[in-house]
Amino acid sequence: MTPRPVRVLTALLIATAVATVVVESLVFWYTPDHGVGFVVRTVWALVRTLGWLILIAQVRRGRATAKPLSLILAMTTLFAVGRLIVPPSGRPPLPGLIGFGLLAALCLTVVVVLHRHPAVDAHLAHQPRRPVLTREGVSLREAPPGDPWVLTARLASFSYSPLMLVPAVTAVGVLRHRPEWSLAVIFWVLSGIGVSYVALLSAFFLARGSHRARTALTWVTLMVLAFDLPLCRILLGTDGLLRDGAPLVAAAALTLYALHRIAPAPTPAPAT
Repeated sequence: MTPRPVRVLTALLIATAVATVVVESLVFWYTPDHGVGFVVRTVWALVRTLGWLILIAQVRRGRATAKPLSLILAMTTLFAVGRLIVPPSGRPPLPGLIGFGLLAALCLTVVVVLHRHPAVDAHLAHQPRRPVLTREGVSLREAPPGDPWVLTARLASFSYSPLMLVPAVTAVGVLRHRPEWSLAVIFWVLSGIGVSYVALLSAFFLARGSHRARTALTWVTLMVLAFDLPLCRILLGTDGLLRDGAPLVAAAALTLYALHRIAPAPTPAPAT
C-alpha cells in the first residue's frame, strides 16, 4: 500500500500541474499584446507542464530520479511562468501575481516534501531499469544505486537545448527589422538542437564515472552561456536577457554545482 505522505505528495503534484496551466491561461487572457515572443514563451510553458505528469509517474513508481527532476521542474517552471507575468511595460495583472504566488508556494512545498520527508525518501528508492543481456536473452533490470549528483547534472544539462531554442525562435520575429542577423539566428537554432546531443553524450559517459565527461560538460556549460547570453542581449534586449537568459544561468549553475559535488571515482588498488 502506498504510504499516506506519498499520496499527499501526488495530490500536491497534480495541484501544481493544474495551477501552472491556470496561471498561464490567466496571463494569456489578461495580456493585451500577444507578440511572437509571448506566444513562443507561452507554448513552451504549456509544454513544460507535461514534465509534472512525468514526475507524478516517477513518484508513483518510487523512482529516485524524482528528486532531481522535481528540483529542475520547480526552478524552470517559476522562471517560465514568471517571465510571462511581467509585461514589457506597466504593472503585471493582479490575478497573475496571485496565481504566481500560489504556484511558487506549491513548487517550494513539493521540493521540500520530496527531499526532506523520511517516508517519501524511503519510497523513492528504485532506480531506472536498463536492458541487460543474459543467457536467457535481453531483460530489464534495475540499475545499481549511483551518485545522486550525477543524475542532477545529467537532467539539468538536458534543459540547455529548450532553454536555448525558446529565445532563438523568439528572435525570428526580430529578423524583419534586423535581417543582417539571419545567419546568427539560424546558427542559434542549430546550436540549440546540437547541444542536446552533446549533453546526452556527456551524460552517458558521466554516468560511468568518466572524469573527462565532467570536464567536457563543464566546458559545454560555459560555452552555452558565452554563446546564448550575448545573443539574448543583442537581439532581444535587456528584457529578453532577463526573461530567457536567467533560466539558462540557473540551469547552468545547478549543473556546475552538481558536477562539483560528484564524488571522485575510487582509485583501483594496485596489483600484488
